[in-house]
Amino acid sequence: MLNKKSIASITITALVLAVFLPIIFTGYAASRRAESQFTAKEYSAAAQSFKQAAKFLPWRNDLWEKAGIAAANAGNIKSAMEFFGHTQTLSAEGWMWLGYAYYKDGDFPSAIDALEKSLQLDPLPSAYNLLALLYRQQKNWAAERVILADQLQQNMGDAYTQYRLGLLLTVLEPDQALPVLMLASSTYPQFDPAVQTLRAALNLSATQPDTSQKMLTIGRALGLVQEWDLSILAFENAAKFNAENAEAWAWLGEAKQQIGQDGRAELDQALALDKTSVVVRALRGLYWHRQNKYSQMLAEYILAAQYEPANPVWQAEIGNAYTLLGDLAAALTAYQKAIELAPNESTYWRLLAFFCAENGVHVEDVGLPAAQKSVELAPDDPFALDTLGWSYYSTGRFASAEKTLLDMTARFPNHFSANIHLALTYLAQGNRAAAFNQLTYVRDADTGGSNGLFAEQLLIKYFP
Repeated sequence: MLNKKSIASITITALVLAVFLPIIFTGYAASRRAESQFTAKEYSAAAQSFKQAAKFLPWRNDLWEKAGIAAANAGNIKSAMEFFGHTQTLSAEGWMWLGYAYYKDGDFPSAIDALEKSLQLDPLPSAYNLLALLYRQQKNWAAERVILADQLQQNMGDAYTQYRLGLLLTVLEPDQALPVLMLASSTYPQFDPAVQTLRAALNLSATQPDTSQKMLTIGRALGLVQEWDLSILAFENAAKFNAENAEAWAWLGEAKQQIGQDGRAELDQALALDKTSVVVRALRGLYWHRQNKYSQMLAEYILAAQYEPANPVWQAEIGNAYTLLGDLAAALTAYQKAIELAPNESTYWRLLAFFCAENGVHVEDVGLPAAQKSVELAPDDPFALDTLGWSYYSTGRFASAEKTLLDMTARFPNHFSANIHLALTYLAQGNRAAAFNQLTYVRDADTGGSNGLFAEQLLIKYFP
């Protein structure tokens, strides 16, 4: 027979089970529900279910981590950080998502610390990618280089990782950059145009004895491939190695403008160092153009033309400046002067033709013949063909414009201005359906671009 002590123990056990078993069952049910919700990508609901499970099953530290991961996936950053805060025992994935939460919250030092802890536990590709991004945003190029190299060594990088490391090495260790870039290009051909540009610059820079000039050459190439942050580093190095290098200062000013900074101070420094440099004058002209100060722009290019009178580029820029100032007669003279300097170059015939068509100046006797000459010199140049079609349109030769632009857009469907010109040609001929199709194509294909926005404006105007 059971004694009183045994009976009391059984009674207590039964009471404990009666109280806690429903809680435990509820906790596990919440956990199963959370897993199902997470699999279904119902992250907000999953986060709440994991939270509920964690409260009912306090010995399950992983549930708070899972709640944090689910909340981070849902974009509920504050909740994610709160949930992660309930446990210090995180997995590599948990540390990675905590790093992501810190990153989204703007706490970069904490994000870096969490991601480094994640990689110490397990080299997750997503942790590498986010850590590299953080270093990039902080312009900590040396640290980014290290993390990218480690990622590739772990066989967890992709072609972009290889390409990005090559870009960094272009400035940090130019002698090591080319093999890395070529490997990226062979793995992913989309990188090949940029890699070839950088390859040419690296080969040229290797022949230059002056370190400042090496960095200047590399910086310009990085600008050509739209890596302006790194080009700034290269130009800063060029100016550091030779503070008297006016072109380095001028290009530094240009690069800063490309990332939204002013750049005026660097351009002024360049001018103080060399007032007769056509590069300095040209980049200052570009600066004034962006500031809509066309008189100052014109003055810079006139000086460039004085220092380099045989270069047609400066006459073309002078023509552009006069056009912006509304002096069309002077602009026409400048464009014609450019052709006199380079009669066998299609570009300057095209610029003259485009100027005439856009401004309604001597389109019949000067503009159209110039457009025809441009195509004669460069029959496969889409810009020349587009300008010829636009010139036909401007002189009322709609059938010729349609034929030229149809052929051109068939060969170069992503040359959006030609599609717009073709649409206007259709409108002039009364073919509204075809015009609508062309404008819709440009609007949808160039979303957010200047041609896409212009096409949208024309759709509103002609098809309200």
